[in-house]
Parts: sequence; structure tokens; C-alpha cells
Amino acid sequence: MNTPSLSDILNVATEAAYLAGRRTLAYFNTGIAVEAKADRSPVTRADREAEELIRSTIQKYFPTHSLLGEEAGAQLGDPNYRWIIDPIDGTKSFICGVPLYGVLIGVEVQGEPQVGVAYLSALDEMLSAAMGLRCKWNNRTARVSTTAKLSDAIVSTTSFTALAARGTFETISSRAKIMRGWGDAYGHVLAATGRIDAMIDPQMNPWDAAPFAPIYKEAGGCYTNWKGDPTIHGKDGLGTNAALHQEILAILNQ
Repeated sequence: MNTPSLSDILNVATEAAYLAGRRTLAYFNTGIAVEAKADRSPVTRADREAEELIRSTIQKYFPTHSLLGEEAGAQLGDPNYRWIIDPIDGTKSFICGVPLYGVLIGVEVQGEPQVGVAYLSALDEMLSAAMGLRCKWNNRTARVSTTAKLSDAIVSTTSFTALAARGTFETISSRAKIMRGWGDAYGHVLAATGRIDAMIDPQMNPWDAAPFAPIYKEAGGCYTNWKGDPTIHGKDGLGTNAALHQEILAILNQ
């Protein structure tokens, strides 16, 4: 495929995420050995094998494309197509036997996030989108919620302590209807499918955020950093339905 369509790319991303997700299940709840990376975050054999499988699947179809993975780093190629990979987002959940982890794949086309896939293999939930092609949740159309006020909203976050350290936890939790800690990819999948209303991430890397710009957009929502910039390269992230985004951004920037 010399000039692949977004549909072509989405199909390969979905295949790669599914294969990698099924690979992780071979190690889930098996007492897998855990190592510490340089930043003290955990990593397992499952992370590495899943990323290797994603890379080999991408290269089978698009051998010239660029790659960036959490575990294996960058592989230079055609700068117009860059795949960004998180083989297990929520490794701490994975090693504890909690099924709320996901395989994340995002694709930038000419520097813009255009395709995103999040596969929660232990729950068998596939969320996928490409710009202009709608967002699908297990082959059904995915839509964000219609909640219009924070006082009626269910809000999740990856870390209560990180929110508190940045001075926003008390305000958000006191104004939201419900505040929960469904963290990592799972919180964003819940928000993009309308089961909750907002997901706040105090700390993000590109591979954590890569699929969610197109996913939220095509589901009718918004994904930005806390400054309101529509980027997957920010240090933090906010995913919401369209109605709540500005209200929550205002609190995060007080």
C-alpha cells in the first residue's frame, strides 16, 4: 500500500491491537515476573512481546512507516506516517490481575493524529476510530454522553494524589456528581463510550494519549491537554463530552 487510506490503516491497527491483546492474556493472572524500568515503572515479558507483535504486524503491511513504542523506542521511517504504541496501558493493573488494562495504538498522518485503537483484551472491548469514519465500540457506533453540567457528571482520574498535588482534586470532587479512579486507558474508553462523562489524566506520554484524539473526536467529544491544546504530546490530558470540556478546563487552570 503506497498511499494507504485511513480505512486501510485502521484495519491494520485493529488487527495489531487484537493480536497483541490476545498475547497478553497468555500471561494475565499467571504470576508473571515484574521488572523495573529506569523510571521505576513496571514492565513485564507480556509488554515486550505485545509490542513486538504490534511492530511485526505493522511492518508486514507498512514496512516504511515510522514507529514509536513505549518499550522499544523509535524506529525511523516515512515521517508522514508514525505509529505510536503502548502494548499494555495499565501495567500495574495487569500485574495485579485487574482486567482494566488496554493495548493502545495511534497513528499520526502528516503529524496529525488520525487513527486510534484501544483494545481491552481481558474485557474483549475494542474501541476504534479514524477521522471522518466514526468511532466504533465492538462494531457499534460509540458516542460520548450528553451530560451538560459537572454537578450531574461522573468523572474519573488515573491518580487522586496527583490531582491533589496540582490543587484540583477538592474542587473537581466536590462539584462532580461522582468521582472515581477508573484509571489509564479504561477511563478514557468509558468516557468515549458515554458510560462516564470525563476522564482526567494528570500525567501523560504520547503513547498513553495517541489513540484518544481521533476516538473522542469521532465519538462527539474532546481530547486536549489541561491548557486546552488539542495535542497528544502534552504532559497531561482531559477527555470529555463536548458540553463539559470548558467547565472542567476552567477548574484545572484555576
